[in-house]
Amino acid sequence: MSRPREDGVIIGTLEPGPRNSIADVGVTVGHVTVERTGVTAIVPPVLPVPAGTAVLNGAGELTGSLEIREWGRLDTPVYLTSTHAVGRVYDGAVSVAMAADPRVGVDDVVIPVVGECDDSWLSDARIKHVQPEDVARAVADAAADFEQGAVGAGAGMSCFDWKGGIGSSSRRAGEHTVGVLLLTNFGSSEQLRVDGVPIGRLLDEMPDEAPAPGGSCIAVLATDAPLTPSQLERLARRAGLGLARAGSVAHHGSGEIFVAFATSGERSFPDRELDPLFQAAVDATEEAVLCSLWAAVDTVGREDRLVRALPIDAVLQLYRARGR
Repeated sequence: MSRPREDGVIIGTLEPGPRNSIADVGVTVGHVTVERTGVTAIVPPVLPVPAGTAVLNGAGELTGSLEIREWGRLDTPVYLTSTHAVGRVYDGAVSVAMAADPRVGVDDVVIPVVGECDDSWLSDARIKHVQPEDVARAVADAAADFEQGAVGAGAGMSCFDWKGGIGSSSRRAGEHTVGVLLLTNFGSSEQLRVDGVPIGRLLDEMPDEAPAPGGSCIAVLATDAPLTPSQLERLARRAGLGLARAGSVAHHGSGEIFVAFATSGERSFPDRELDPLFQAAVDATEEAVLCSLWAAVDTVGREDRLVRALPIDAVLQLYRARGR
């Protein structure tokens, strides 16, 4: 359960799912954390599934995105990690695929989907902390109830100059649900907004020295609505609106890259009925940013750099002082 929901802060008018996470559409998530960095695996209930991708600012990487755009299909779990670990996670993902299906590498090959953000402010990117075998561990540990904040791929990430990482939320839209999981590593402190309140400009407490605001954010969206690949691309694009409502301006050096997939095997949904799903995607993305901040903890990294957790009590006091 996300901390914002427990504290009574629910973004938008739609109701969250039972777990208020991407797990509400049958997805499981696993983490391996190694020396303030790591890998996170987002595992659909079945594979392949229809999928689509979108890019707001492309200073980043999501391997396999060209195949998704060409074929409209996701063939592997989505893996998240640090920038310099993409190759090793890719190798580990290939091994996972071969272990699951003996035809992989014989009758066909896979192109794993690996997204990255730069955690080198806290983690030493010159050391190969994450190893290929960690990918299998993350998949094996994947569960519906998973940790958020400074864990897995999020262990070394910063968000609005505070400690960020993994955040997840979901929203019900009629009979269907949209779940979102983010790897947050973007923004500067004065830009932070909580449900429209400019918290970053109101907080008396300021973060310590922080990385440059370029950052990045990888968004993974999943829905049980029977969407086509082109509709999923449109759904993925709405993650950018949720990031903007939280305060992101998609800096020149940032990578806001999004992937969406459908857990339903059917592919028939009227375009005119997409609006509630779009709203669900925007609201869940905005709240997932906050969940990554709410769940994070103070983290000391390389060269004794400290990135502190957002002062939640002070944030809620400012939020409630404005009648929220």
